[in-house]
Amino acid sequence: MDRLISMAVFVAAIEEGSLVRAARRFGLSPSMAGKHVSAIEEQLNVRLLQRSTRTLKLTEIGQAYYARCKHILEDYEDANREAQDAQQAVRGTLRVAAPTTFGAMHLGGVIASYLAACPEVTVETTLSDRYVDLLADGIDIAIRIGQLNDSDLVARRLAPCRMVFCAAPSFLTQHGEPKTVQHLRKAPRLAFSEAVSAGDWTLTAPDGTTHVIDGGVRLAANNMQMLLAGALAGAGVAYGPSFVFGQSIADGKLRLLLPDHKTSELAIHAVYPTKRYVSLKLRRFIAHLSASFGDMPNWDRMLTSGGSEASG
Repeated sequence: MDRLISMAVFVAAIEEGSLVRAARRFGLSPSMAGKHVSAIEEQLNVRLLQRSTRTLKLTEIGQAYYARCKHILEDYEDANREAQDAQQAVRGTLRVAAPTTFGAMHLGGVIASYLAACPEVTVETTLSDRYVDLLADGIDIAIRIGQLNDSDLVARRLAPCRMVFCAAPSFLTQHGEPKTVQHLRKAPRLAFSEAVSAGDWTLTAPDGTTHVIDGGVRLAANNMQMLLAGALAGAGVAYGPSFVFGQSIADGKLRLLLPDHKTSELAIHAVYPTKRYVSLKLRRFIAHLSASFGDMPNWDRMLTSGGSEASG
């Protein structure tokens, strides 16, 4: 028997709850569906299913085998789609949602290069820091930063999101550069007013001690670009993602503070509604995003190359 078909029948039997319904999915007789499953068990010399007239129950070995088979079949479908995609044109409208600052600072060039590679695709972007319901708002894909709560969405990690403390040289000349956490606590703070993480101004000293910087805020804003402008103007110490402040740190316009302390690291994800039947334009866009960012995105490369010099 064809091993791949037997695996597909086995997986379908679990998903459908019976061999009869699995047989209908493939246009087989119930007895033939049973033979496909029996053939796997005989070849492996294990029991995968406990069968009765009304129910199917996976054995412990069957549970592990089912998970592997499901993954193999999904990879097989993906391989077939990729082969078919090579012969197809990418076309249609792709609707993308992203946080305001990240989208404005980092998505424009990425989308432009995607459009150059896919000339028959149109992209519509929605930049907003509010929660976006993909299905209700007709969004194909959203960029999300931080904790993901939608268990029914497929998530693809695109890049890390490192948090940094920084201030302008003019501010440090006037107030002195914070060399300790205690000194940092006394500095005027420029804070993002819609942060969702508790104790978001957090850093860990080289000895492993974790500190939370709290107290009064001199400037609060619900937009990171405004905080960037305030930091550049010398209004105080800012804390936020390296994708916002990395370029200015690399250019020497801002200085990285307490670089020997570790800060929180979040993640940037692409999320979309389902893994199956994903359109070609979306699959290409996800691959393009992944290739454009990665584990060492451009803003962190700039920070690494320029931040150590700027903080000296």
